[in-house]
Amino acid sequence: MKIGILCEGKVPHDDRVALTPKQCKLLMGNPYNFDIVVQPSSHRCYTDEEYFASGVPVMQDISQSDIILGVKEVPIKDLMPHKKYFFFSHTIKKQAHNRKLLQAILQKNITLIDYETLVDDHGGRLIAFGKYAGIVGAHNGLWTYGQRTGLFDWPRLKDLHDFEQARTIYHQTTLPPVKIVLTGSGRVAYGAISALKDMNIQEVSPLEFLKQEDFETAVFTHLTSADYVKHKDNKIFVKKDFYQNPQNYVSIFKPYAEKANIFLNCIYWDTRAPAFFTMEEIADASFNIEVIGDITCDIAPESSVPTTLKASTIDEPVFGIDTESFEITAPYKETSIDVMSIDNLPNELPRDASRYFGDQFIKVIIPELMAENSKILDYATIAKDGALTPHFMYLNEYVHEAAG
Repeated sequence: MKIGILCEGKVPHDDRVALTPKQCKLLMGNPYNFDIVVQPSSHRCYTDEEYFASGVPVMQDISQSDIILGVKEVPIKDLMPHKKYFFFSHTIKKQAHNRKLLQAILQKNITLIDYETLVDDHGGRLIAFGKYAGIVGAHNGLWTYGQRTGLFDWPRLKDLHDFEQARTIYHQTTLPPVKIVLTGSGRVAYGAISALKDMNIQEVSPLEFLKQEDFETAVFTHLTSADYVKHKDNKIFVKKDFYQNPQNYVSIFKPYAEKANIFLNCIYWDTRAPAFFTMEEIADASFNIEVIGDITCDIAPESSVPTTLKASTIDEPVFGIDTESFEITAPYKETSIDVMSIDNLPNELPRDASRYFGDQFIKVIIPELMAENSKILDYATIAKDGALTPHFMYLNEYVHEAAG
């Protein structure tokens, strides 16, 4: 098997990589004996020299590879016809900005497997950067609160070598008695929870969070869907029904918005589900949230958090939302709520995130690639032989709409 690893061409550049030098070396040895070639990169978190040192050829031409591994969307001009690509295409939700990319993939007879579509029999994601999105999102949420209040000052994770350095800083910091509400139940949420615990922030139950007036230390509460939505007709909450019919539910998040200083949103949101709150509610004096770390980062109006009017960036991580005009403003103002909505959070810890991702790829996906037939890969394939596969025929209208 011949594998080529892309230099990430999307701008702004992503520093992550699907396989680290050590992981490539492992796959090039027994029992795999793969041929692996890496394109040179000046911005990758692992340098060309590190790949050389592991015995991995570094060259621009990877056209002899059977499989091409990337992370972010591949620029259309760089797509090689008749190849099998793995990358996050951001097309399965019919994202308008990537329609032309999927059109080009079909025109070039490319086989596209999206990491997001690699799932088990229950629909659970098999491989993702989500854990590190949660870790970085939690750090950035607290960092934003520190910048807003001046009560503590942490470095950004992007300026540290790895997360171990961050842990050292956490252990040297005594946080103020900030109150945090966190939502979600997947990899992202549990990554964020692990970071909060590394920060020595105490977890309390949702009931305790609402009932206790003050806390002596920083605390967080973890909400699942049963805590923040209820059935419109006051029927008993059934998780399966909520996932199948989210349009029948309304938000009951308001009591938490009146208690929390920071909201960390880590859910996977169905567009039929209710938002946590309305934009108008942030103008109410009882709305207490000062910082929103929207790790989910769906952009309003199709979003669970209406204040996420745009994605922020690693270079400019925070923007304000004026609580009277509801317009974007400078952050850290008395009359604003601060929003951190970076959409490529793991890129702040690219070495840690790449190692984690590559370990999953080797453990779960490589055996599927080596198998004669793979139900997992077949299901995950969006495009093949110039056509959408049966599982993704719902994208047919999206693909054939005129871009613009």
